[in-house]
Amino acid sequence: MDCELCHGAGGRLLWQNGLCRVVAVDDPVLPGFLRVVLNRHVREMTDLPAVERDRLMAVVFAVEAHVRQSLEPDKMNLASLGNMTPHLHWHVIPRWRDDRHYPDPVWAAPRHASPAPAARAEAAARMAAALPAALAAFSG
Repeated sequence: MDCELCHGAGGRLLWQNGLCRVVAVDDPVLPGFLRVVLNRHVREMTDLPAVERDRLMAVVFAVEAHVRQSLEPDKMNLASLGNMTPHLHWHVIPRWRDDRHYPDPVWAAPRHASPAPAARAEAAARMAAALPAALAAFSG
């Protein structure tokens, strides 16, 4: 099997436990974009036992809450697509009305070429550094 999420972290590793990991996408256009990646190869949420689905979603929701509290975006996007990489993972994406793609999905063509404000990237770095403490209850 040639799965990029089985053979690599899928981004800059910020936190992990036995079930999943949280990685930063580090896209300068979308500061604060994170992924929650299941640690083993599973294609669909319903392939997981119910208890693991619940544990994974608890992490996804805790990550979303941390990003919202830290960055105060205009909107949050949560997505589990897996069409290009069929390994269970969730995108946690803060959105602002002035981002290049808003209100379209981040995978759509950009509407303008303006960069993200430098202060937003700095806030995203602080958010990422504080994430392990925010997820301490899920460690172990």
